[in-house]
Amino acid sequence: MSRNANDAAEDPSADEILRFAGVSMRYGRGPDVLSDISLSLPRGSFHFITGPSGAGKSSLLKLIYLAAKPSAGTVRLFGEDVARMAPGDLPRARRRIGVVFQDLLLLDHLSAFDNAALPLRIAGHKPSEYRGDVAELLTWVGLGGRMNALPPTLAGGEKQRLAIARAVVNRPEILLADEPTGNVDHEMALRIYRLFVELNRLGTTVIIATHDQDLVARSSRPVLHLDRGQLKPLPPQGPQNGGAGRV
Repeated sequence: MSRNANDAAEDPSADEILRFAGVSMRYGRGPDVLSDISLSLPRGSFHFITGPSGAGKSSLLKLIYLAAKPSAGTVRLFGEDVARMAPGDLPRARRRIGVVFQDLLLLDHLSAFDNAALPLRIAGHKPSEYRGDVAELLTWVGLGGRMNALPPTLAGGEKQRLAIARAVVNRPEILLADEPTGNVDHEMALRIYRLFVELNRLGTTVIIATHDQDLVARSSRPVLHLDRGQLKPLPPQGPQNGGAGRV
């Protein structure tokens, strides 16, 4: 769970996978989009990030997957101070993180199978080593019959599921998902969530930024709530869908 700034600065732990201490971030000369964020996440944890549009959820994810740098404060990832990482270490650190981007970033000239397998191919694995695993994963996310389809021929929800398959195919140490259920129906949203839960059980730290309050309410996972760039206590949630069961 999140901790206060003093704890975050004075109590480093070998069990942490991520630590922010007094982190702020801005784009150019604009105002801070994140302000004085301090948190500590243990390895193998599962967190939601919630908050209204513009609260800073996507910016927080960018800091975690090393696509942006803080304007103030310290980010420690995998036990290392990100600011002190050598340039050659950054690509290796990124390969330990799976990301489901909000705009998906699929390669239109590659089939669904080849898009999903791309992280394994980049890592130097041979098709004979991963063909069965990739096919099984695509079947699980409902794309078993669309493995040879190109992204432009896929529906919006199919593209979303393909992006998720690509992000988790190599069992990353951290999985970041930015609105992963935004373009799928309720049944598929639960199915995707269960995939994240299974990966978490295998040791992957999962962080999901979402507006899907129904999914959050059905889960007992901790929530980091952002409001105007700051971590805030979660607003009262009220009855959870009339007693709907956990997932």
